[in-house]
Amino acid sequence: MIIAIPDDYHGLVHTLDCFATLAGHDVRILRDAAPAIETLIGHLREAEVIVPIRERTRFTRELIEKLPRLKHISQTGRSTRHIDVAACTERGIAVSAGTHASPYTVAEHTWTLILSALRRIPEETALMKQGKWRSSFSLGLHGRTLGVFGLGKIGAPVAATGASFGMKVLVWGRDASLAAARAAGYSVAESKAQLFEQSDVLSLCVRLTNETRGIVTAEDLDRMKPDALLVNTARAELVVPNALVEGLKKGRPGWAAVDVYENEPVLGGEHPLLKLDNALCTPHSAWLEKETYELYFGEAFRNIVALAHGEPVNLVNPEALS
Repeated sequence: MIIAIPDDYHGLVHTLDCFATLAGHDVRILRDAAPAIETLIGHLREAEVIVPIRERTRFTRELIEKLPRLKHISQTGRSTRHIDVAACTERGIAVSAGTHASPYTVAEHTWTLILSALRRIPEETALMKQGKWRSSFSLGLHGRTLGVFGLGKIGAPVAATGASFGMKVLVWGRDASLAAARAAGYSVAESKAQLFEQSDVLSLCVRLTNETRGIVTAEDLDRMKPDALLVNTARAELVVPNALVEGLKKGRPGWAAVDVYENEPVLGGEHPLLKLDNALCTPHSAWLEKETYELYFGEAFRNIVALAHGEPVNLVNPEALS
């Protein structure tokens, strides 16, 4: 089979142990970052199977209809919101997705950002390389309030880590999050407004859905303290477009640390957050960990082999095969 893996701009897929699962197939790894649609079609036109890397490329009806040999999209991870599944089903293209995910790598990266931002690690490192010695204050955690918006699989370890530092954990979210917070002995905010008003560090741990898109508004950010830190390792679209940039310019919140952006990859340093001194930005690298890659790609590759052997598993649209 011809198997295409687009968007491997880190050049890591071929280094994975699980890559041996595809031995004997014609595997074509594409490293272009955000290619033009015509280029993408040219790369994928002969593919019988495509393995998308998370949600880096949107598989629209327009794109799918220009891939005449495509039989299977084997998604890394669980989300298929970037794939027009209905268009695939109409053309008899099977879509499979992962069933496993590790919350720990994102939770760990969340805390990497929090500590780096509050302790001014990037600035201090840069100054030392310039032969300078920093003398300004950083901010501690003990006794401060950690706001967690969404106490799910990622929010839970984020909250537990904050509690271990002696922080007061304040939770807001859906009923399941509030129930989990009470069971863990955390405080529950009376409202979303109170969460934003009282948090010294506020971590967004909410899944992106139609209901949560734009759930963080400019008014929410205006309620934050001038020395508060907003952390987003979930999805950029949770925040109303441009609201965070404008909020940081006004000083509420005082700081932001983000790993996700509306359009990725961010090339040329043109994203407005990269131009602000009070924003710490990483390139959606929270999940860029070998064990996580092995988990996601290993399952995607096994799904390919299973379907090729006539034993499909983890199909999103089983009706495509009927």
